[in-house]
Amino acid sequence: MAPGGGGFLKEATEFCIASADSDLATSDAELGSSIYRNTAPGLGRNLGRPASNYDVDELLECPVCMNLMHPPIYQCPNGHTLCSNCKGRVHNSCPTCRHELGNIRCLALEKVSESLELPCRYKELGCHDIFPYYSKIKHEKHCKHRPFNCPYSGNYCSVTGDIPLLVGHLKNDHKVDMHDGCSFNHRYVKSSPQEVGDATWMLSVFNCFGRQFCLHFEAFHLEMAPVYMAFLRFMGEEEEAKQFSYSLEVGGNGRKLTWKGIPRSIRDSHKKVRDSQDGLIIHRNLALFFSGGNMKELKLRLSGRIWEVQ
Repeated sequence: MAPGGGGFLKEATEFCIASADSDLATSDAELGSSIYRNTAPGLGRNLGRPASNYDVDELLECPVCMNLMHPPIYQCPNGHTLCSNCKGRVHNSCPTCRHELGNIRCLALEKVSESLELPCRYKELGCHDIFPYYSKIKHEKHCKHRPFNCPYSGNYCSVTGDIPLLVGHLKNDHKVDMHDGCSFNHRYVKSSPQEVGDATWMLSVFNCFGRQFCLHFEAFHLEMAPVYMAFLRFMGEEEEAKQFSYSLEVGGNGRKLTWKGIPRSIRDSHKKVRDSQDGLIIHRNLALFFSGGNMKELKLRLSGRIWEVQ
C-alpha cells in the first residue's frame, strides 16, 4: 500500500500503514469516411423528415473519445470535427487529416447538439431520464446514479463505482479492516510522535444499519500546530448521511474530550472534510497527556458510536 502524507502509522490491532493518446493517424482512404463526406449527403436525402437518433449520434460522435460532442465543437479547415476536450489532447493536429486545427468552431453542429434531448451519461448505472443538452450537464453534476470515488485516504486511488463495488475494492485491494456493529474502540499507537508530520492511520469500515461508515484518523498541522483528527464518512449520498449521527471520545488521566456530529458523505473527499475541521480534533500535547503524560509515546484510545436519527 502506498503511503499518504508523511507515512504509515501503527494501530493496536498490529497492522501498519503509511499515512497516448493512441495513434490517431489514418490513411488517405479513410479520409473519405469523415463526418462531412459521409453524413452530409445522407442529411440531404433526409430533408423533410427528422434524422434518426442513430444518424444524429453518428454525426456528433467525437472521433477521438467517441463521446457525443457539445459546444464548443471544433473543426479543421477540411471539415473534420472533434470535441473541445480532445482538441488539447491531439496537440492542435486534426486526428483525421493531421491538418492544423486552429480555433475554427463548427456552429452548425453546435446548433444541432443544443437542440437534442439526450440520455444521462449514467444511464448504464440506472438513470433513465432524458434531458435537453444544457439541462443534462447540470443534472449529471448531481445525478444520484453517478459513481462514487474510492474513499481510501492512504494514497490517491482512481477507482470509482457504486457502494457494493467500493466495499469489495476496499477489502480486497486496500486490505481495509471491515467491522460489524455500531460501537467501536480503536487504539492508535506511535512511538516518537514528536517526529510525525502529516500522516494517516489505516481506514476502518463499519457495517451498521445495513450501511457502511469510514473511520478516518490522521495527523497534520493546523495553523502550524500539530494535531490529530478523527471523523466519520458515510458511504452514500449526503441526504442519506443526515439520517445518522455519531459520537467520538478520547480521554485519559481523568480527562475526556468528546465530539458529536453527522457523518459526511464520501462525495466529500477526506481532505475536504479534514480541511473543514468537521470532526474530533486533538492537539498533540493533549493527545500525549491522554497517553500517559510521558510525552514520548502516543497510546490514544478512541471510542465511538453510530445511531439513526429519529
